[in-house]
Amino acid sequence: MDPIRIAIVGIGKIARDQHIPAINGNAAFSLAATVSPHNKGPEGIPHFDTLDDLIAHGPAVDAVALCTPPQVRYDLAALALAKGMHVFLEKPPGATLAEVAALESRAEKVGVTLFASWHSRFAAGVSPARAWLAERTVSSASIVWREDVRVWHPGQAWIWEPGGLGVFDPGINALSIVTHILPRPIFLQSATLEIPANRAAPIAADIQFRDTAGAPIHMDLDWRQTGPQSWDIIVETDAGTLKLSQGGAVLALPSGTQRNEDLEYPGLYARFANLIRGGRSDADIAPLRLVADAFLRGNRQMVDAFHD
Repeated sequence: MDPIRIAIVGIGKIARDQHIPAINGNAAFSLAATVSPHNKGPEGIPHFDTLDDLIAHGPAVDAVALCTPPQVRYDLAALALAKGMHVFLEKPPGATLAEVAALESRAEKVGVTLFASWHSRFAAGVSPARAWLAERTVSSASIVWREDVRVWHPGQAWIWEPGGLGVFDPGINALSIVTHILPRPIFLQSATLEIPANRAAPIAADIQFRDTAGAPIHMDLDWRQTGPQSWDIIVETDAGTLKLSQGGAVLALPSGTQRNEDLEYPGLYARFANLIRGGRSDADIAPLRLVADAFLRGNRQMVDAFHD
């Protein structure tokens, strides 16, 4: 079959580091164009300042990958769907739950694919962790996701604005894993959000969840970590302890430790291609719903002003 002609909208770090190499490494796709008012794409690829410009004057494309901040993603996705394009949404898939629901409905009516991508679910240890836990009884779990915002988001003011999620921008990666591997659904019980006095989104959060059988799940998020970064999930079961570390790349079970090559974004694009070929969508909002619940029910504490 002919390659799926795809355009990347938003040429920032994630597009350059992950999307472009993953597209170039997948024969199911060809990079047809890039779109950004600020940054150019790879040399030799047609580039446009806006998606409207691409639609009006550019080459034909079958799909778009939206790598913009979530606050502006809805209008871009809606435009692409209206033109019959398949849409790949970077995480989080939108600034609100209602936006994603509206896009999913529109994609179904148009008959194209909408893919809400959760790259951490494609980390090497996640699939075997899910399979192992499916046959165990979970008694508790803990999530520690601590990193240095200055390293990972230098100068990116949008993450501190409404809809930018703050520390939940990385924390939602952990929730995407937990909602995928735990055998029972989870829901929020309480949350304490630490919000800098000069920002609209939290820099840290302490959250208590539980699953439908009552097993407690504790989550510790912090963007002030220095030195080694922490991306760990520990699950206690009737058959011993499971630990996912390094963002899901390393899986430790009672039988030993597994580490395989981590191919998150190639996995995402393989999934996107399969969805398109099969005429299906995948717009799971479970991780974003938990974040929304934390904002809705969270106890907000103001902390000293933070300057990025």
